[in-house]
Amino acid sequence: MTAPPALSQAMATLRAEPRVWLVTGAAGFIGSNLVEALLALGQTVVGIDNFSTGSRSNLADVKDRVGDAWAKFRFVEGDITRPDTCQQVCAGVSVVLHEAALGSVPRSLADPIATNNANVNGFINICVAARDAGVSRIVYASSSSVYGDDPSLPKVESRLGRPLSPYAVSKVAGELYAGTFARNFSLPVVGLRYFNVFGRRQSPDGPYAAVVPRWIAAQLKGEPCVIYGDGETSRDFCYVENVVQANLLSATCSSDALGEVFNIAVGQRTTLNTLHHLLWEAVAPYGKTSQLLPPIYASRRPGDILNSEADIGKARDILGYVPTHDLRAGLAETIDWYCSALKPAR
Repeated sequence: MTAPPALSQAMATLRAEPRVWLVTGAAGFIGSNLVEALLALGQTVVGIDNFSTGSRSNLADVKDRVGDAWAKFRFVEGDITRPDTCQQVCAGVSVVLHEAALGSVPRSLADPIATNNANVNGFINICVAARDAGVSRIVYASSSSVYGDDPSLPKVESRLGRPLSPYAVSKVAGELYAGTFARNFSLPVVGLRYFNVFGRRQSPDGPYAAVVPRWIAAQLKGEPCVIYGDGETSRDFCYVENVVQANLLSATCSSDALGEVFNIAVGQRTTLNTLHHLLWEAVAPYGKTSQLLPPIYASRRPGDILNSEADIGKARDILGYVPTHDLRAGLAETIDWYCSALKPAR
């Protein structure tokens, strides 16, 4: 697909002026995609991960994809909850892309202390270390969960509701800390509120797996999918390439973006019932059954937002962000990757 003008300019800038980057959560789903994109652009990258949710196989996949550029990657197995580790990995770095976190609303309800430790304490450690190292910019991952119980659609950055889970609270706290560091220490920060990101390397396994990879894996195996609620819950599903674009733009754009936070999504709302059918249409040629299995409906989970749709006008106007992939295009690329990675029976 043709890159939007702002993204083309950002990529040209980076090729002409290579930088040293730190990607936290580098072995995770989004982090590994950022590492891959940066290495492909000739950048030098330091990655850190403690493998609590990331995996070595994600890094191996990046290595296979980038070839000789892998020589510009240095990996540190470590934990951002340790201030000394954060100081170590920030030394000599010009840009930080902060992705390390414990995701999942249900996980945060089961263990709010762990969520706070990683998402709040870890983020403060990175901010302090980045300040001390004199980095030129931090781009950090926030979440659409910060909109909480605000019922209005689409979601605009200036209007928040009450957080519905410890995970949401941790992301609100991160944004508050980022703003405080920007005002008091002139730390150059940009926040990105991700909306239901999906794509290659997102794990389908475990009790906290996201809906898209979990349902792809189930349909490839000929198993029914579980929908929490009546299926009319809606989300703004965003393919990971759109998130990569947003990070590159945020890291290279003008100072107008500093101290701001942006919705990163497609700007379209899709119900879980519709997603279930769209996935089946794309997975059917690869799966083990020739007909769509009806989903199993279960009780709606506490802490989940009912409906979500982003207004991406602010990101478009300030960052130049234009999504390159809508839901269907993103699902097609994602399923191609999973059908190879999961090696389903034919």
